Amino acid sequence: MMQPPGAPAPHKNPILVITSQVVKGGISGRGLTFALERLGHEVWFLPTILLPWHPGHGMGTRIVPPSESFAAIAEELAGTPHLNRIGAVVSGYLGSTKQAGAIAGIVKAVKKANPQALYLCDPIIGDYPSGGHGGLYVPEETAEAIRDQLVPLADIVTPNCFELGWLTGSTIETETQALSAARFLGNERVLVTSSPALRRNAIANLLAGPRGAVAAEHAVITDPPKGTGDLIAGLFLANLLAGLDDEEALKRASASVFRTGGQECQERRGRAAVCGGAAIGGPGHGAGDLPARSGSKGPCLTGPTSGLPASMAARRAGSPSCEISTGRRTCGSKSSRPSPPL
Repeated sequence: MMQPPGAPAPHKNPILVITSQVVKGGISGRGLTFALERLGHEVWFLPTILLPWHPGHGMGTRIVPPSESFAAIAEELAGTPHLNRIGAVVSGYLGSTKQAGAIAGIVKAVKKANPQALYLCDPIIGDYPSGGHGGLYVPEETAEAIRDQLVPLADIVTPNCFELGWLTGSTIETETQALSAARFLGNERVLVTSSPALRRNAIANLLAGPRGAVAAEHAVITDPPKGTGDLIAGLFLANLLAGLDDEEALKRASASVFRTGGQECQERRGRAAVCGGAAIGGPGHGAGDLPARSGSKGPCLTGPTSGLPASMAARRAGSPSCEISTGRRTCGSKSSRPSPPL
């Protein structure tokens, strides 16, 4: 992604981001907008809710725009003559159930104005219990609206493991189950964050795409920073828009988020060595250097890939039933339903 000195920067279309906004912290809309702008994209940002901080940091006032006002802004955006400039739409956390319909209207309008535009739906609805909290953290009707109105429109869906299980009604405890559920969801690309990994004490970002499946694994980081799901979704999208193939887009996005999380973990604990089992080394990588580069310090890979930091590995994913044919790996047919919940 580096440009030769003096070369003009490549044209990058604006990205419309529709998600929450916090006053304190770098999660959700704040972090996503910052990262995309540092990568050269103009960002149109439509907040769905205003919060003082991440809900995991304590209770706070929620300011949700009235449904009529949100729908009116969405309609005005959908009618702007500049809509054909939009290269992608990202939706995340919803402040109310009725926002789903308004967002669907924007997505359809963008697709009509620019058929090449991508829509990434980050279905932020819940997570596995941790510290006494977990499960759905939006009303069930909001989760259902995301599932029924937004996910079907998406080119890319980026659920965590809990969200994928809820969306598909499946139990996910293994990589094979995650891959089966991702294929059942039916979207062209499904990026599962916090997916089960093959290595011990590791976690994976599992991508089920049109050319097969690939997983980027890294060591588990204890008490990771909030908002990494938003960040990897945005970076993966930006990498695709830059022309990278699925595997390289996943590798670079995963490496960037891993480094960012590990660095914050170090700074939070005031030591630079091993953080929650994840080896962190070398200079910090800020948002201006988000894409991981081949040959960067500490690459450690399995398979014919390069560019990931230490303690991270990329590999082709799939169960023993996966077949290799005509040079493509096909795993988990879209028509095969995942195991029902137990």
